[in-house]
Amino acid sequence: MKLSITLSKFLRIGTLPLVLILLMAIAAVVAFTRYAFGIGAISDLSYSYPWGFWISFDLFTGVVISSGGFLMAGTVYILRIKEFEPLLRPSVLTAFLGYIMVAVALLVDLGQPLRIWYMMIHWNHTSVLLEIGICVMSYLTVLAIEFAPVVLERFPTLHEIAHLIHKFIMPFVILGVVLSTLHQSSLGSLLLIQPQKLHPLWWTPILPILFFTSAISVGLSMIILESSLSSRYFQRGLETHLLTKLAKALPITLGVYLVLKFGELAVAGDLGYLFTSSVMSALFWAEILIGVVIPIVWFSIKKNQTSPRGLLTGAVITLLGLILNRFNVSWFAVKHPDPLFYVPTFMGNVRYFPTLPEVAVSIGIFSAGIMAFGLLAKYFPVFETEHEAETTPVPIRRLHPAPTVADD
Repeated sequence: MKLSITLSKFLRIGTLPLVLILLMAIAAVVAFTRYAFGIGAISDLSYSYPWGFWISFDLFTGVVISSGGFLMAGTVYILRIKEFEPLLRPSVLTAFLGYIMVAVALLVDLGQPLRIWYMMIHWNHTSVLLEIGICVMSYLTVLAIEFAPVVLERFPTLHEIAHLIHKFIMPFVILGVVLSTLHQSSLGSLLLIQPQKLHPLWWTPILPILFFTSAISVGLSMIILESSLSSRYFQRGLETHLLTKLAKALPITLGVYLVLKFGELAVAGDLGYLFTSSVMSALFWAEILIGVVIPIVWFSIKKNQTSPRGLLTGAVITLLGLILNRFNVSWFAVKHPDPLFYVPTFMGNVRYFPTLPEVAVSIGIFSAGIMAFGLLAKYFPVFETEHEAETTPVPIRRLHPAPTVADD
């Protein structure tokens, strides 16, 4: 009897959580295999081909989709635009989980994961990776501090600590914005060392500026996506009036990115590659059309700015195009041997194509992030306005006693 009750409760958790749990379990098994038998047991990476799907998806994509946290924190606390406060906590949570997922993915990707902390004592002052590592670890700490009040407010005895963090939150917000600006752009700086390997359509001295500019657009789109999906899944109201303002800003940020991108190509004399580079030209135009041109047109239409479906569709299109940019610049547009064939080199046979375990690990980590967001949103006051409505005492209506026979 007890077993049937437990099973029925388990089956009632819903289809989505069950799928997420399954994907997480598969990733856990693959990760255990990796740690037990080495990275070569699950991946096709090698010393000759050390960067692949994990770097493009987990690192470059994971970092950029977490940019909504510093955008909302800076908007609410530094610019003091308090009307966006309902979007603050979900955005910070998304960023916090995003950076945790990046850190977990790195632990799988690194050849010696137990030495991940070595960079803190063995500094390589000529490596951009040092700055990226320090900024990511520092910003993860800042996000933990910014999100801490959400957890503390759940427990009445810890309200004073939450209030204390709120009181001194401004220095951490400023530090978080500075750190985000540094490492969002320094991911582009990381690629400046390979002008001979990265295709001219992507390699440029202003890569750090392009990375930061596009991160702003991704952050705005991610806020719209997260708000839209959480509204549907948790059956809560959608802050359409706030998301409309973000949608209106997207054509501006994307327009700045577009001008910088084509302006640099014109100055460098690389416009000829736009139509003469075969697959590379196709990939370039795909990311520009999907991630920049179509969203600019889409969000310039008032109906798409104000309707839930229009907001969600536009955000998804923007994210797909700009994520393709991260894949292009970190993987597809980098000069490598043909991944479908073995190519003899002085280091041996070079070959790379993402294996199913590699993809399974990334999907499992991403699933864990979704699951964590759902659990935290369910049991903690992530959506601040709704929490306030629930905790605000309802005035008690005094009822007059019914007249008795004696009163008559």
